[in-house]
Amino acid sequence: MINAQDREIAQYRDLVAVPDSFQSGFSAKTIVGALFLGFLMVPGSIYLSLFIGSSVLGTAARWVTVILFAEVARRSMSTLRRQEIFVLFYMTGIVLGGQLHGGMMTQLIWSQYLAESQLVSSFGIEVPTWVAASRQSIEENGRTFFTGDWTVPILFLAGMFILSRIDAFGLGYALYRLTSQVEKLPFPMAPVGAMGIMALAEHRDASEQWRWRCFSIGGVLGLGFGFIYIGLPAISGAFLDQSITIIPIPWLDLTPQMSTKDMLPATPLNLVFDVTFVISGMVLPFWAVVGGFVGLLITLALNPILYRQGVLTEWEPGMNMVRTLFSNHIDFYLSFGIGLALAIFAMSLVPIVRAATRGLFEGGAVKSGARTGLVEGWKQLMSTSKQRGDFSFFLAIGIYLFSTASYIVICCFLIDGFPWLFFLAFALIYQPIMSYVNAKLEGLVGQTVQIPMVREAAYILSGYRGSDIWFAPIPMNDYGATTRNFREMELVGTRVSSLVKTELVVIPVVIICSLLFSQFIWRLAAIPSDSFPFAQEYWPLLAMNFSLTATATAEGSSPFMEAIKFNLIGWGLGAGVVGFLVLGFLNLPTFLIFGVVRGLGQTTPGNVVPEMIGALIGRLYLQRKFGHRRYKQYVMVLFAGYGAGVGLIGMASVALALIAASTTSVGF
Repeated sequence: MINAQDREIAQYRDLVAVPDSFQSGFSAKTIVGALFLGFLMVPGSIYLSLFIGSSVLGTAARWVTVILFAEVARRSMSTLRRQEIFVLFYMTGIVLGGQLHGGMMTQLIWSQYLAESQLVSSFGIEVPTWVAASRQSIEENGRTFFTGDWTVPILFLAGMFILSRIDAFGLGYALYRLTSQVEKLPFPMAPVGAMGIMALAEHRDASEQWRWRCFSIGGVLGLGFGFIYIGLPAISGAFLDQSITIIPIPWLDLTPQMSTKDMLPATPLNLVFDVTFVISGMVLPFWAVVGGFVGLLITLALNPILYRQGVLTEWEPGMNMVRTLFSNHIDFYLSFGIGLALAIFAMSLVPIVRAATRGLFEGGAVKSGARTGLVEGWKQLMSTSKQRGDFSFFLAIGIYLFSTASYIVICCFLIDGFPWLFFLAFALIYQPIMSYVNAKLEGLVGQTVQIPMVREAAYILSGYRGSDIWFAPIPMNDYGATTRNFREMELVGTRVSSLVKTELVVIPVVIICSLLFSQFIWRLAAIPSDSFPFAQEYWPLLAMNFSLTATATAEGSSPFMEAIKFNLIGWGLGAGVVGFLVLGFLNLPTFLIFGVVRGLGQTTPGNVVPEMIGALIGRLYLQRKFGHRRYKQYVMVLFAGYGAGVGLIGMASVALALIAASTTSVGF
C-alpha cells in the first residue's frame, strides 16, 4: 500500500524531463542584473532588515527581479530564456544573502554592535580584533568602517566570502554528480522550482494577464502600507527631530502590562501590525500555520504553570518581552528545545529512512553486487560533458579539500591553540558522511535531516577554552541540500560554466555594494537605535543568546552549561515524540504535526496571529472563490508584487535619508 508520504512525493516525480540541449545563462543581462541588485536592491534590503526585521525582499526579490527584467525585455521586443532566468534567481540568492540580506559585508554592522554591547561583555565575551574594531576605536573614529582598525575585519570577511563561493562548487557539486547523474535519483522537489522558472520563460498570451494584474495589485498594496509603516517614520526621522510613527514598529509590547504574577506570568506577549505576515499566512501551507497557532496556545497555557511550579525562576514582573524570552530560555526552553529538536530529528528519520532504504533496494543505477552497474557508474562519474559545461569530479573534490584546508589554516592563524586536528577529522569524516546522507535523502524524498546541537557539541568536545572559536570560520557545512540547486540547473538546461562566470561578476558587486551601503546606513544613525526599531528591540535578545552559547567553552563556570538540564531535555524529547505519535494516530497532516511540535517553544503572538488571520482568509474565502490551485497562484504573485512595493518604499526612504545625512554633514 502506498502511504501518504509516497503519494505526496509521487506528485512531483518526473514532472520535468532533463532537456536534450544545454545553454549558457550568462549574458549581458546578467551584468545589468548584478548592478541592479547591487545598487538598488541591496540598500533597501539592509534598511528593511534593520527597520522592520523581515526581509520582504528575500524570496520575493527573486521573483521581483525576474518579473521586472521580463517586462523590460518584452517591451524591448525580446525575451528571457529559461537559462537566463535561472541565473537571475541564482544571482539574487548570492547578492541578498548575508547577515542582513544585503550581502556578506553587512556582517560588519552586527560585529560593531557586538564589539560595543555591554550585554556581550557582561558574559565575559571579547570580540576579536579580526572580527570588529575595538569599542575604544569606534568611540574615537565614529561610525565608519573606513579606518585602519576595520581593515583586517573587512579583508577577513571579503576573503571568507570569496572562499565560500569557491567552496560552493566543491563537495556539493561532487555529490550532485554522484546522486543525480550516476545513481539517477529523482529529486522530487527540484521540479517545483524548475517549473516556476520555465513558466516565466514561456510566452504569455491574453489568458495569462492575471499575473501582471495580481502583481500590480500587490505592488499598490505594498506601496500604500510601506509608506505608512516604513516611509513616513523613516523620512520624517531624517528631516525632523522626532519621527512620525502611526503603527508601532516592530511590535507593541504588552508583556509588562499583561504578564504579572496574577495574570499570565512569565508569558511574552506582543502585537504586530505588519500586513506582510497576513499575506505570508495565505502563501504558507494552511496546516503549518494552524500547527504554529496551536503551539502558541499551548505555550500561553504552559508558561504560567511553569512559573507557579518554580521552574521559571529568572522572570520578574515588569520585564519586557525580550527579557522575558531570555529568562525563560535559560530556565526552561534551552533544554526543552534541545529535546524537541531531538524529537523532530528522530521522527523525521522514520519516513525518510524508510523511503531511502526502499530506494536503495528497489532502484538506482548502482546496486549492490552489480559489477556492470558499478563500472558504468564510475565511467559516468569520471566523464564530463562540454554541452553541460561540466567540470571534473576530482576537481570538485579538490576544491573541497582546498577550501577545508584553507579554513583550518586561517583558524590556526587567528586562534592560538586552535584544535586543528579535531576539526580536520570532523571535516574529513563526519561532514562528508552527513552531506552524502542528506544528498541521498534530498534525491529520494526531497528532505534532509539535521542532528541538533552538533556545532555546540563539537566546540565543547574539541577541548578549546575561550570565546574566539565562536567567531572563527570553522568548516562545518552540510553540502547535501545544495544538490537540489544543481539539479534545478540541470532541469532547466543551464550549463555549469555559466554559473562560474556569474560568480566572477557577482563577487565584486557584493563586496563593494554591501560594504558601501553598510557604511552609508551606519552613518545615518547608531545601530541599533530609535532610527532602526527592529534592531533596537530584537538585537539584544540575539546578543544575549549568542553570548550565553559562547560561554560553553569558557574557563571556569559556564552559564550555558549551567542552563543545560538533562531532565528537561528528556521531557522535551518525550513531549515531541508523544506529540508526533498522537497527531499521527489521528491521521492529521504532516505540516500540522511539525507546526505544533516546533510551536512548543518561545512562541509569541506577534507573528503567529496575523499569519493565522491570513490563512483563514485564504482558506475560508479565497480558496472557495478561486479554487486551491488558482488561489495559490494568485497570492504568490500578489506577495511578489507586495514585496516589490514595500521594497521600493524602503529604497526611496534610504535615498532620502542619505540625501538628508549628506546635506547635514556639509552644513546646508
